[in-house]
Amino acid sequence: MANISLHDTSQATLAGAVAAFAAVGEVVATWRRRARERRELANLDHRTLRDLGISPTDVQFEADKAFWRG
Repeated sequence: MANISLHDTSQATLAGAVAAFAAVGEVVATWRRRARERRELANLDHRTLRDLGISPTDVQFEADKAFWRG
């Protein structure tokens, strides 16, 4: 008598979907963090920038980047 086994892929499919959703969430979180950090950088005063050794030109360059650019 032959053994017949059915392979249930629904669990694998669900796990893949959850992993993909988590990966998308991480990307969105990274984009939000970049946008927030660039806004904060743009709002620093000249004295703080000088103390940090960052030029206003460098700040403007970074602040003008799109959130998806690293």
